[in-house]
Amino acid sequence: MKTKQLAQEINDKLRTKGLTLSTAESCTGGGIAAAITSVPGSSDIFKGGIVAYANEVKSSILSVSETTLQHEGAVSEATVRQMTTGVAKLMQTECAIATSGVAGPGGGTAEKPVGTVWLAVLANGKVHTRLLRLDDNGRDANIKATIQIALETLLSLLGDN
Repeated sequence: MKTKQLAQEINDKLRTKGLTLSTAESCTGGGIAAAITSVPGSSDIFKGGIVAYANEVKSSILSVSETTLQHEGAVSEATVRQMTTGVAKLMQTECAIATSGVAGPGGGTAEKPVGTVWLAVLANGKVHTRLLRLDDNGRDANIKATIQIALETLLSLLGDN
C-alpha cells in the first residue's frame, strides 16, 4: 500500500476511534509527520511531532534518560521506547510513533550498520518495538522504507474495529 493511502487509512481509523497521534522522529526527519499531515483533515487526529536528531533533544524534550543514551545509544530499543512515551505525554496523545536509526551513507558501525533502525509505536496502551535491518540502498531509500514500515505497523496495531 502506498504511503499516501496508509496515511489516509490511519487518519480515518484514528478519527473513528477518537484517538490522536504524535511523532518523535530522528532518522526519518519528520517524514512520518509529513505523511500523516498530507491528508486533509489530519488536524483532527495529529497533535504534533518532534524531530529529535540530537541526543540533547531526546533527553531534554522527550525525557529519554541520559543513562539510556550513554549505555544503549541513540539507536536502541530503550531509546525509541522512551521517545514514544515521552512524545505521547508531551503532546497528550493516545498513539505515538518514534524512530531512531542509521540512515547512511555514513555513521554505521559493526554493531549498528547502515540500515539499522529502531521503531516504536504506542497503540492500545502498549509500546510495540521493532528492529529493522534495512539493506543499504542509500539514505533516501532507508528513510522512505522506515516511514512506510512505521505507518504499516501503526495501522496494523489499530486493528479492524
